[in-house]
Amino acid sequence: MRYLIVSDIHSNLAALEAVLAAAGAVDGVWCLGDVVGYGPQPNECAERLRGIGTLRCIAGNHDWGALGRLDLSEFNPDARYAAEWTGRQLTPDNRAWLEALPERIELEGITLVHGSPRHPIWEYVLSVPVARENLPFFASLTCLMGHTHVPVVFVEPTLRPGWLEVAAPEPNAPFAYRSGRALINPGSVGQPRDGDPRACYCLLDDDPGGCRVVYRRVAYDIEETAQAILANPFLDNYLADRLRMGR
Repeated sequence: MRYLIVSDIHSNLAALEAVLAAAGAVDGVWCLGDVVGYGPQPNECAERLRGIGTLRCIAGNHDWGALGRLDLSEFNPDARYAAEWTGRQLTPDNRAWLEALPERIELEGITLVHGSPRHPIWEYVLSVPVARENLPFFASLTCLMGHTHVPVVFVEPTLRPGWLEVAAPEPNAPFAYRSGRALINPGSVGQPRDGDPRACYCLLDDDPGGCRVVYRRVAYDIEETAQAILANPFLDNYLADRLRMGR
């Protein structure tokens, strides 16, 4: 079975459409949260995902922020103003869909969270020590997580349980793992922060013998989204610059 793994779309419809087109035929689409926030097209992105029959999606901190389920004082000013604006824009149907998203999904031997298995909505897993601390909080072979906007893989070697090795995956360079567990971040579709402004996603092939993951990058019309941000008086212009920089 092949799955498209996306995360942190952040109301960027052009990036989402580019990823869906580039991914090709898949057996399912799994989204790791933050469908909305920061960007100018929250309803369009929610509706595009809702129309995918094979979608499984969890909630992210920006989804909850737009719904008023988090204290927005914990957000930086750009994120807070965008969350407040997003909350005012959401249609009743899209709001209800976001409200119903779970914090965590366990399926086919894979755990889906936004932040981390320990704190599904809001924990940044950016280092080996933090990743190692999260190992007791999921029992599956694989944990898929987003939130950081940075593609990374933490893998537990077969002969060293509890130890983790970290890798910054190269696009189009597949890797496989079979017995040791892995925490995998697909990066961000709508607001990459690793210095590469192209939308980032991964494809996961799951079979009884283990998993194989391939990271992909796809260019999209950044200016389309940037100009929509600049035309919106409630979104900071820096958010447009951030898309161009990939930071």
